[in-house]
Amino acid sequence: MENGIKTLGLATGSTPLSFYNELANSELDFSEMTSINLDEYVGLAAENDQSYHHFMQENLFQYKPFKESFLPNGLATDLQAEAKHYDQIIAEHPIDFQILGIGRNGHIGFNEPGTPFDMTTHIVDLTQDTIEANSRFFDSMEEVPKQAISMGIHSIMQSKMVVLMAYGKDKADAINQMINGPISEDLPASVLQNHPNVVVIVDEAAASELD
Repeated sequence: MENGIKTLGLATGSTPLSFYNELANSELDFSEMTSINLDEYVGLAAENDQSYHHFMQENLFQYKPFKESFLPNGLATDLQAEAKHYDQIIAEHPIDFQILGIGRNGHIGFNEPGTPFDMTTHIVDLTQDTIEANSRFFDSMEEVPKQAISMGIHSIMQSKMVVLMAYGKDKADAINQMINGPISEDLPASVLQNHPNVVVIVDEAAASELD
């Protein structure tokens, strides 16, 4: 972590929780480093228990504060302006080490199937599959936000190193397609085949469809 790394790209959801727990209990010092998160729900205040601001504070930042930590503002009155502002932040803080999860449909960040590979930060209409997958964090599916602000695939690909984590049988097909399938916008994570420095961490279940 301390080998010249200045900026960490962070993900949310259940997948990186064990990783953040390890960081929180480590001797690593992040006080001179910057963090940039992939995404945030539209319409949720930072204080909302289901916001990614809250997730990061609860699971990492309260234990390991960074010099600066950036997440998109889900309450921005002008979402397109917020997306451009976030791109400027990314440009000023090039990401050295990007953490990713992967959705069942192959999404990375909230870049859903069909997202152009040259996309920068943008507003996303979440697919029903993603809404259903994320509903476990909410009291009901109706409470899951329908939109998010997400770092784009282009920005993810600019990261110097990517570490993608996947656990569980429900990720097995996406992992197999990501590694062995064609590079296609229909499976956003497949673009990582073009990245020069990717590490994929999977458990046995998530690797079960690999040759």
